[in-house]
Amino acid sequence: MGIAESKGIILFSKNHKEKDKLVKIFTESAGKQMFYVKGAHRKNNPLAPALLPYTEAVYIGKFNSEGLSFLNAAKNVQPYRNIQADIFLAGYATYMMNLADAAIEDHVYDPNLFHFLEQALLMLEQGNDGEILTNIFEIQLLQRFGIAINWQKCAICGETHGKFDYSSTYSGVLCERHWEKDSHRYHADPVAIHFIRLFSQISYEHIQSIELKVETKSLIRQTIDALYDEYVGVHLKSKTFIDQMGKWETVLQPKNPTTNVSHNE
Repeated sequence: MGIAESKGIILFSKNHKEKDKLVKIFTESAGKQMFYVKGAHRKNNPLAPALLPYTEAVYIGKFNSEGLSFLNAAKNVQPYRNIQADIFLAGYATYMMNLADAAIEDHVYDPNLFHFLEQALLMLEQGNDGEILTNIFEIQLLQRFGIAINWQKCAICGETHGKFDYSSTYSGVLCERHWEKDSHRYHADPVAIHFIRLFSQISYEHIQSIELKVETKSLIRQTIDALYDEYVGVHLKSKTFIDQMGKWETVLQPKNPTTNVSHNE
């Protein structure tokens, strides 16, 4: 492709030999690219700030359609400083970036996914709830894994209001009147299904209108985990990490019992 430039988000990096790095960047114009950065560990390397985790910039280099690409320069470097400084925010950010990485192949042009990830990270950086952002990201990302779920209406009668449960048999939700049609339905909490249905279509700019109790968040997490176990089968270390965060975050920071994400339970 020759020398090109694109906005991009650092997904991860790893050392290569003594002074070099391999850096994976999700670019807006050329999909995910693995860049070889020669002399990345050299003192006063001007590229260093653009290679830090949780950073967005315009990257300039040789973007190849297969194999390694080569990074020459960067501009408009915008670190997500709050994420960089907070282990909890970093945990959610890493998991969402890992999911995006797993959802599509390298070199695949997908500006919609790029902007979805970019918006999620920006909202996380601005102090919005990481659990809610992650849940929305997970649910809406299912389609990238080839999973088409009907969240909007009962798969049998088309009902859109009331209590619902998820049915793998029908690849969608069933209203309470038709729960008996599938004895193997998830038997999930109706409140959890309510918010998952909402998350499947909500845009990030509207999440500040949601308030969730800790108990409801836990029920949502259980249901989304069941969906990913059944349909996706991706097991990421970053997911294990955010699962463990709940066990020790009360020690490291005060815990707010509600989340300000004008939608009430």
